[in-house]
Amino acid sequence: MPLDNLNKEQYRSATSKIGHNLTIASAGTGKTSTIVGRIAYLIQNGTKPEHILLLTFTNKAALEMIERVASYFSKELASKIVSGTFHSVSYKLMKSMNIPITLKQPSELKTLFKSLYEKRVFPNDGETQPYDGGYLYDIYSLFLNSTYDDTFEDWMMNKNQAHKPYLMIYEDLFDQFNKLKKEHKYVNFDDLLLDMIAIQKTKNFPFHEILVDEYQDTNPLQNKLLEGFKSKSLFCVGDYDQSIYAFNGSDIGIISSFSTRYENSNLHTLTKNYRSTKPILDLANKVIEHNERIYEKKLEVVRTQNDHSPTLLAFDELYDQYEYISKNIKESKTPHDQIAVIYRNNSSADGIEANLRDFDIKSKRKGGHSFFDSREIKASLDMLVLIQNPNDMMAFIHLIEYGKNIGKAIAKDIFDALILLGNGNLAVGLTSPDPSIHTPYISTKTTNIQLGLFDDFIEMGSLAKFKDSNFNESFLGNPILKHPKLSKDGGEFLYKFYILFKELKRMKNPANLIDHIKKSKFFTSILDSLCTARAKQKDGSINESLKTRNLSKCNRRVETLKRLSHKHTNIKNFLNAMILGGGELSEGEGVNLLSIHASKGLEFKEVYIIDLMDGRFPNRTLMSKGGSLDEERRLFYVAVTRAKDILYLSYAKYDRIKKLDFIYSPFLVESGLIKKQTKEDNDK
Repeated sequence: MPLDNLNKEQYRSATSKIGHNLTIASAGTGKTSTIVGRIAYLIQNGTKPEHILLLTFTNKAALEMIERVASYFSKELASKIVSGTFHSVSYKLMKSMNIPITLKQPSELKTLFKSLYEKRVFPNDGETQPYDGGYLYDIYSLFLNSTYDDTFEDWMMNKNQAHKPYLMIYEDLFDQFNKLKKEHKYVNFDDLLLDMIAIQKTKNFPFHEILVDEYQDTNPLQNKLLEGFKSKSLFCVGDYDQSIYAFNGSDIGIISSFSTRYENSNLHTLTKNYRSTKPILDLANKVIEHNERIYEKKLEVVRTQNDHSPTLLAFDELYDQYEYISKNIKESKTPHDQIAVIYRNNSSADGIEANLRDFDIKSKRKGGHSFFDSREIKASLDMLVLIQNPNDMMAFIHLIEYGKNIGKAIAKDIFDALILLGNGNLAVGLTSPDPSIHTPYISTKTTNIQLGLFDDFIEMGSLAKFKDSNFNESFLGNPILKHPKLSKDGGEFLYKFYILFKELKRMKNPANLIDHIKKSKFFTSILDSLCTARAKQKDGSINESLKTRNLSKCNRRVETLKRLSHKHTNIKNFLNAMILGGGELSEGEGVNLLSIHASKGLEFKEVYIIDLMDGRFPNRTLMSKGGSLDEERRLFYVAVTRAKDILYLSYAKYDRIKKLDFIYSPFLVESGLIKKQTKEDNDK
């Protein structure tokens, strides 16, 4: 049984009395085994599995823990445990209550927000410029996660008072955005938590104990949700030295104040590290000890192998670093899937990825832009969304804005017109429009100078521009073609969409749908547009060879999506699985290229931490925007403790392309790998 395999500290934690328990579990100390042991202890002592809630940082982590529980008990029993991230658990609970919601990726709703933003006119005070639409969306999300009781105005005044002239427009935009989401029943990850917190006020949930993994990365909104379940027993596991999500609203004060917020709480510490060798762990500890100690801890290394001390690599030029590391990996005896290259900034990944390719070394990249951030995958999924729900405004806008001279605003006009023509049903408006409606485009804006709104009337255009087009009679008679700004090319793009939509409506299987989408004229025209833009040179010419490679890469990605769909027979289930778990997937095989945030929770035999130059790591730009040296030091600690056996740390002194000089990271000094330069040294 799980408890039989635990050491004394893990066992003491897993079998602690019902109540409020916090376990400080440093990197490699077996927190997963402890959590699984705790679940086993609860079940063995009479707690029904459906009364256990397991909250994890990733859905993958939850799945692995539930599988381990199933191996000791049964799949049927383990499946009754409610588990997943804060967001996925909220989604499951709301769906179990038959609450009608349509889950959307943050990037999708950012597009909707930007379409509203683009219609506003901001006053020009000549000094501070308003945030652009995308950044304002991110700021609003950070506000929601960073605080629960503050108003946006109060929060913003503490952050940046220079934006006071724009606050009224900002807040009205948020109101319009939230009303539009509510109208279409759209929710993003923030809404899942906010809606669940509202539900908790009128409904009690039967969770006898809640287990929380990675507790150090909990943000105030998540903590509000956690407290809202009103469970009498909490079992939280985390490590303050690995709190690295402040940029996303996480608050290290939540873990540090646990003992004061919960009376009679119990504190446990896991001190035996099973992952890294002593030299690697010693280096990590030397650096992290420069941070203030919240809870005292002293790690004990269990492993006895000390074959490789951490190695410092110094280079005169930035790309010499990437080339050397690629060559070193080529000659390494470590299997490539057990090697990781870890970086602070995503810009570092491009150089190492290109050099690995030159050495014919396969790699997979996670962090930054994921597989599901690629526009070709988004387009494929948006088409599936429209088959499942033709009235999905965001999916429609995302696809139709690819048409030449269309864009977001015209795409939304066309969507509204089709809804009107179909008497509330876009599919009907597209294929069998109401013949009594001749003018489907109407303006809804009103004049309000304070809120940046002005009247905008649409006059109908002529259909003569489409007389030479190869449209069938049914489509040619659709009033949506009367939009005055719809070009001939735009109309032909809409026709390709119309043909594909009609064909797909007869299909149900996700894999067959994706295959048909991939081969359609509509989708190939989107790929051609994307790959042409990606192959455009500075002088405006198109690199045809690069375009061909990009097309091949796009098609491979769509094939990957098709493979992911094989285990799903239902479009809705497949789409939900991709949205809730998509960010945890990585593409390809070979050497792991990881941002530090993406490396969290993983371990590798051989690790390279690159670009350790002051300014890059620690990232001084992010520090100036609200970060801290302590947070950067925790990032370094996380990166180092991913390594089990072999660790390389590298930096360069010069970037030839940008003509920048670098100095080594202060963390290399704190680790003892570089001697700090003194005034006497400089005078020699």
